[in-house]
Amino acid sequence: MMLGVNYLSNLRQRQSKDMANSPFALERRRADLMNDVIKTFRAALPEAAQTFRKSLRRRIVRARLRLTGADHDTRMRAERRLRGREQHDRVRRADAVIVSYPKCGRTWLRVMISRLCQQIYDLPADVVIEFDNLHHMDSRAPRLFFTHDTHIREYTGHWDTKVDYYDRKVLLLVRDPRDVAVSQFFHWRFRTKAWKKDMNDYPAHGADCSVFDFAREDTGGLPRIIDFMNLWAREKDRLRAHLVIRYEDMRRSPVETLAEIAAFLDIPADAAQIAEAVEYASYENMKKKEADQSFQSSGGRLKPGDAANPDSYKVRRAKVGGYRDYFDDAQLAEIDAMVTERLDPAFGYGASHPVSANIHPEDGTPR
Repeated sequence: MMLGVNYLSNLRQRQSKDMANSPFALERRRADLMNDVIKTFRAALPEAAQTFRKSLRRRIVRARLRLTGADHDTRMRAERRLRGREQHDRVRRADAVIVSYPKCGRTWLRVMISRLCQQIYDLPADVVIEFDNLHHMDSRAPRLFFTHDTHIREYTGHWDTKVDYYDRKVLLLVRDPRDVAVSQFFHWRFRTKAWKKDMNDYPAHGADCSVFDFAREDTGGLPRIIDFMNLWAREKDRLRAHLVIRYEDMRRSPVETLAEIAAFLDIPADAAQIAEAVEYASYENMKKKEADQSFQSSGGRLKPGDAANPDSYKVRRAKVGGYRDYFDDAQLAEIDAMVTERLDPAFGYGASHPVSANIHPEDGTPR
């Protein structure tokens, strides 16, 4: 219900500004605001019910495990399996699934898609898509499940295939795994809670781990990222429909790439709406909105871990090829070789396919 509370606060601020407008404009604005309120609460009530049911299920499972004296590993497996069940349910109900490893630009894409829906379906500004919340506001808006594909296999037991997605429409968002590893290091260090590090099998909370050590780690670094990407590369042609989007291509040609994504997701956006969504999701605007915590229905996703620490922000550097800033020559040679030797070449990364060769590396869009 926090969405409704935040929206009412914004509503009062906007109404006070409208007092200086003409009576006709004020009445029209009030009607628009009332329409926004109705749509907001139409989404907030089902969202609150879903959150309550999910929280209740997790509490019951945890209580049962405590009563039976389950050890730590058993509790973690049960927690992952429960989350896998929840994710599997959403995969089945989604109009399309957007899959990515963490730190591949999912938040940026989510905000652009949200902005398209706000324009096309006349939805409240700054509301971020959360699976079906926009669909509850307007049934024409798609139900999009954004997932890191972390726990479904714990529930279904399908460890070596993507059979759980075969009859789905899937957008696979990828990024140079070396940039992913560095970004994931800062997320692990400054944003991820201790219990989540444990559940996701990352290096322990407070571990003395350099960015290079993290990048080489089997549990959180390049080996894990490469395995994730390679499995999807092998399985993607078995999907009912799929589209592979590279973060670097979104950086280089955001308007054209977003137009391709909108067409794939059956979002009827015109050129002006796409251009506006790209501008709205610019690095500067998203950085500002994260600092202000002005996005609605995004939980803790778009707020800094520590406002005084730029490395704790979700929108951090947005730099293509930025991993080179964190390693010496010998370290670069080792991780470049790992990517070249182990990653499926279909993605176009590796020493023989330097991603940044045709892309300006300066900051410009969020991760």
